[in-house]
Amino acid sequence: MVRRARRINRELAEVYPYAHPELDFRNPFELLVATVLSAQTTDLRVNQTTPALFAAYPTPEDMAAAVPEEMEEIIRPTGFFRAKTKSLLGLSAALRDEFGGEVPGRLEDLVKLPGVGRKTANVVLGNAFGVPGITVDTHFGRLVRRWKWTDEEDPVKVEAVVAGIFPKSEWTMLSHRVVFHGRRICHARKPACGACPIAPLCPSYGEGETDPEKASKLLKYEMGGYPGQRLSPPADYPGKPAPALGAE
Repeated sequence: MVRRARRINRELAEVYPYAHPELDFRNPFELLVATVLSAQTTDLRVNQTTPALFAAYPTPEDMAAAVPEEMEEIIRPTGFFRAKTKSLLGLSAALRDEFGGEVPGRLEDLVKLPGVGRKTANVVLGNAFGVPGITVDTHFGRLVRRWKWTDEEDPVKVEAVVAGIFPKSEWTMLSHRVVFHGRRICHARKPACGACPIAPLCPSYGEGETDPEKASKLLKYEMGGYPGQRLSPPADYPGKPAPALGAE
């Protein structure tokens, strides 16, 4: 299993050499806020919402002083906007009061912030600070169970199992590759098995459409010729930038 898992990672690295976090951000604070907003919505919707949010509140100090109702209106498109506003106000105040207005670079500090769990902390550490971390979101958990790396459902236990399979240096990029694959090819309900480059390695091959032509029509984002989720994707991203809010 370990050999197969590591080979899957190597194959995914060839398929997605451009894998990256699909949230737009320019600094650790923006990534932290965007990740909190990404709960129960798409990265695309977050990316379409954050330009106005960061224009209004560019720093933790600015955000901590925000009028809740005004912030709620800005982030309304992301859903659960009242709870998210409460989290953002709380974490911004904590950054201002306890960390000098800077996002801390340690897991134990990040998870103390309102609305920040291990998943969010690992996203920030891996992509803003270069600290290796495994991000167990719904896509990641679903795929590693589909590949029989683990049958654990609890994200913390999934993280621990996968961390034991791969060297720490692979953790952050492994997370991106698995999530990319889950969003583009290995979908929850209709995986595109017939268009999957790692099909020979997959113990669950056949759960989805195996006909190559039919499977190719299930591909998403750049694999299917559609825009990605980021309005400002990395330079090496081969797909189209996402449209701004209201331009879909």
